[in-house]
Amino acid sequence: MKKNLCSANRRGPEWFIQRDLKRFLTDRGWLVEQTHGNLYQQGLPDLFVAHPRYGQRWIDCKQPKRYTFTKAQRLKWPLWEQHGVGIWIITAATQEEYDKLMGPPNWRDYWKPSWGEIPDIDALLDELAASDIE
Repeated sequence: MKKNLCSANRRGPEWFIQRDLKRFLTDRGWLVEQTHGNLYQQGLPDLFVAHPRYGQRWIDCKQPKRYTFTKAQRLKWPLWEQHGVGIWIITAATQEEYDKLMGPPNWRDYWKPSWGEIPDIDALLDELAASDIE
């Protein structure tokens, strides 16, 4: 038996959360656009959503108990926040999680102490400049 080694056929647990959340939000009148991270575009949340009444949101889907932020997310999200861009973490397609979208951005609530302090804007810009040089 030949194994299919194509990575496109491998789906992690967050894929299922995204799939269910896309359907949940669409059923409630949201436009849902999925982003695709790659070598040239790292650190973006999983979904960009918009609603005529509630406005726009960037959503990243995470497993409730086993999640991490990529290095690019840890660098980019504080910078986005400094520029007025909110990011919401959603862990399931449920009413309780949906209600989080009606509150303030919550990505800071998921920041783990093991990652250290959330960097300030000057430290971020220094680190980004250094990574561009490498």
